[in-house]
Amino acid sequence: MDVSFSHFIQQVLSNPALTVTTLLTLGVIFVNGWTDAPNAIATCVTTRCMRVRSAVIMAAIFNFLGVFLMTQFNASVASTISNMVDFGGDTNSALIALCAALFSIVVYSVGASLLGIPTSESHSLIAGLSGAAIAIQGGIGGINMGEWVKVLYGLVASIVIGFGMGWIVCKLVTIICAGMDRRRANGVFTYAQIVGAAAMSFMHGAQDGQKFIGVLFLGMAFCNGQSSVAGVVIPVWLMILCSTIMGVGTSVGGERIIKSVGQDMVKLEKYQGFAADLSSALCLLLMTVLGIPVSTTHTKTSAIMGVGSVRRLSAINFGVVRDMMLTWVFTFPGCGLISFLMAKLFMFVF
Repeated sequence: MDVSFSHFIQQVLSNPALTVTTLLTLGVIFVNGWTDAPNAIATCVTTRCMRVRSAVIMAAIFNFLGVFLMTQFNASVASTISNMVDFGGDTNSALIALCAALFSIVVYSVGASLLGIPTSESHSLIAGLSGAAIAIQGGIGGINMGEWVKVLYGLVASIVIGFGMGWIVCKLVTIICAGMDRRRANGVFTYAQIVGAAAMSFMHGAQDGQKFIGVLFLGMAFCNGQSSVAGVVIPVWLMILCSTIMGVGTSVGGERIIKSVGQDMVKLEKYQGFAADLSSALCLLLMTVLGIPVSTTHTKTSAIMGVGSVRRLSAINFGVVRDMMLTWVFTFPGCGLISFLMAKLFMFVF
């Protein structure tokens, strides 16, 4: 399989389905960087460790590094996404179905936004791929349950491990620093939280960037007449392309998202912000190494709740928990159904 950049450009210019797939994938990566990446720096900004613009620039840089470096050393998340579904041996139909899956993500995200339903690009991607695979295979035979079960692990892990690590790290910090002067401690944690936010941004890129690299790589394989990407190494130029797009998207991240995650859920002090960033980054690192795709937003949210619960459970805004549950309830069947119908329509028309 030729994975050179020049060959990819030739294919994009000659194959409309790959052109649309590429544009949609890069568009979703950009939106992910725009809407999800600010979550990584939300606590750093709301505890006044960094100014918004400086934090956004830092997040953009570390998002880029996370996608690029982590994919070179461990591309297991991208592999999980690429092998999660089976589009069959007809690669032309498979590419059309993949295009429909990505288009359905856009349709679902816009519709959910208008209806006020919380969304997750990660879960929309998984649901979209699954719906299209079921459509083209005529049943659940299009789902590779050995890989898809990792999604279920991720749903549990993003809540349980994220919350647990947040509680443990925050508790350890309070015990270790119990005798420290408050002003001196705040000075230390100001810098520590900047490091934690950088780590969180890095792991956001490593997780979410790999998911979409896996999709675009799958589209390239279909265009080359291959039904899978097993045994093929992801090219460096693809890592650079996706990481650059995510970094650009992050650079235009908004203050509204930062306020929503960092302030509305639970009021944090500097040491708590550090604990939330460090624990969520460690959780994402573990999931990435294991090849388990998780929502970075839900992982960070759970870590913040774990930190807040060290003092009292009433410090947590459980409305945010409700939104997370609604995301799961609506996204998988909703986006999956739209993708199924879109794939059937696309295959009929094209």
